Amino acid sequence: MNITVVMKPHQNVILPVDYNHIVQSAIYNAIGNSMSSFLHEQGFVANGRVFRLFCFSRLMGLFHMDRPTCKIIFPANIQLVIVSPVSDFVQSLANGLLQQGEMRLGANAVVIESISAQSIKVEHTNVVVKTLSPVVVYSTMLRSDGRKYTVYFQPGDPDYDTLITANLQKKYKAFYGQEAPAGQVKVSSRGMVKMNVLQYKGTVIKGYSGILQLTGPQELLQIAVDCGLGSKNSQGMGCLRVQR
Repeated sequence: MNITVVMKPHQNVILPVDYNHIVQSAIYNAIGNSMSSFLHEQGFVANGRVFRLFCFSRLMGLFHMDRPTCKIIFPANIQLVIVSPVSDFVQSLANGLLQQGEMRLGANAVVIESISAQSIKVEHTNVVVKTLSPVVVYSTMLRSDGRKYTVYFQPGDPDYDTLITANLQKKYKAFYGQEAPAGQVKVSSRGMVKMNVLQYKGTVIKGYSGILQLTGPQELLQIAVDCGLGSKNSQGMGCLRVQR
């Protein structure tokens, strides 16, 4: 399910450039206590990995950057897209936002102007998508001295499709409780992809944004649209919009 929230600020919304944790906190504050506790303490599990099975976009709307202070300023309406296949999460989020009538983004209170929901169905074995937040694909490696380091991948890298597929298969199993269908998901770029470097609670993350074509089992493409593509979805990475 795809939820679009339109928010109207009382005055300029001023946020740090790396604001994902602020939006994530606002989402958790909007859902009910039982759902919030479930996601924090348990989540959906597959092969020892825990998934929250929701994703959100960057904040969208007119903005300008105050580079000396590393702030981003939104003077007018803001849109936020949140996706999840979990009906209880979607219902809890929508009810919470409607009851509260506003969302708090850090020190900023914004009025909920509207909430719209749409079910996006992937009907074929290929789909073209636009990234609404960067797609993060990475692997943790070991140095010769035993220290860990992270390698980030972009579309077209040799291991990219393998990592994307394995991630989607685990999400499928976590949500449905059964093994995912066989077949690899392949990702190709439609034009240039842009590297985005951002921080989440002090951790530097690299992701890529642009127009992508996904090819593979329809069930896994649906998971990509419903849960997000790549890793760190509940931190606001990998949110997609299907291009018609």
